[in-house]
Amino acid sequence: MQKRALTRRSFLGLSAAAAAGLALTGCEGERADGKTEVEIVNYKMEAASYFEGLEAQFNEQSDDIFLNFDSPNDAVTIMKTRFVRDDYPEVVAIGGDATYADFVDSEMLADVSDYPGMANVSPAYQEIMKSLTYVPMDGIYGVPYVANAAGMLYNRDMFAEKGWQIPTTWDEFIELCETIKAEGEVLPLYLGYRDTWTILSPWNSMLVQLVPEDLTRQVNAGNAKFSDYYRAPAEKLLKLLDYAEPGPLAYSYNDACTAFARGQSAMYPCGSFAVPQILQVNPEMNVGLFAMPAADDPDDRIVVSGVDLCWNICQAKSDKKDPIYKVIDFLADQENLQAYIDDQKAIPCTEGDFTLDPLFDDILDFIDEGRLIDYPDHSYPSAMACDTVLQGLINDQDVDAFLAKWDSDWQRYNKTVMRTVQEYEANQG
Repeated sequence: MQKRALTRRSFLGLSAAAAAGLALTGCEGERADGKTEVEIVNYKMEAASYFEGLEAQFNEQSDDIFLNFDSPNDAVTIMKTRFVRDDYPEVVAIGGDATYADFVDSEMLADVSDYPGMANVSPAYQEIMKSLTYVPMDGIYGVPYVANAAGMLYNRDMFAEKGWQIPTTWDEFIELCETIKAEGEVLPLYLGYRDTWTILSPWNSMLVQLVPEDLTRQVNAGNAKFSDYYRAPAEKLLKLLDYAEPGPLAYSYNDACTAFARGQSAMYPCGSFAVPQILQVNPEMNVGLFAMPAADDPDDRIVVSGVDLCWNICQAKSDKKDPIYKVIDFLADQENLQAYIDDQKAIPCTEGDFTLDPLFDDILDFIDEGRLIDYPDHSYPSAMACDTVLQGLINDQDVDAFLAKWDSDWQRYNKTVMRTVQEYEANQG
């Protein structure tokens, strides 16, 4: 692993010496039956039953490895607590987000670039994983498994019945919303912003088309300010209010999923992760997903796609890579992975002959061509509560105040990361 001048360990308070000592922990997990146990703590509770089935299947056929999947409530908090207590599972299953970056930066995860199956992982998702760390690093610290995508969910049958076309530019999108609004039968959009995180879905989808891809890194390096670039996406985020339910801050994510499923709106700016819940309300609904048309040029459209689940080996258990890699191979088996993407409406990070859900038909070209960018909020510090800042924008509708607060809060809550990035760049000359 590439060494850096400064590392972040705020959530664990671990020193480099302690982390190195933990890596020398003996090969634990031997069971009375002689099998080597591989425990995976998984943060995706919604997939718990699926993984329980795979666990039983693996254990039935394995002579030397025992697989133990644990999918607790508030899994990330439990992971951090176990790290502090030196009680390490072999693998933590998390998404490619700020938690992953914190774990990597605290030197808690092992480099898995020697995993043979990495050659089958899409380069786009490998690059997304590498982009998550605060400064460039050698290696990769998680094996991407599945991804999701965000943009604009839409009611395919309703669009077909009305003859509406998928918009490819911001002007076309506004024209479509005006048409739907004038007809008065359904809302163009449903938002449901009471759960603050939901506001990040349209925000992310707009940012990737309207601001430089490396803006967060440039801000952390002291070379740019968010207020120089965030005005256009902020104004467009407010424009969505003209076509949505009155007072979206009063309606939850569940409310939005339910309203969209019942045909109360033609579109819902969210991600593929919402579709299983939508289909629980209306199993017959024909849901599609198209790229958010936030830019003026159709060629500028990009699909937001992040690693929704990756396998991360704890550094303290790196001496058990061989059995762990056998487990990951089993999970990545074509049949097993296909069953997961069918069950969870996911995108495989592994290249192969997979059948994607029809949900993704309108973004297949983006996926095949690698026109994908990770969720910008994956680089936002959790302490800043950026979703709440965005909710304040929706409530006050004061763009200038929003921009000033964003820059001010970023400096306040991201000091350690900014110092890390700036010291790294200074050391690189």
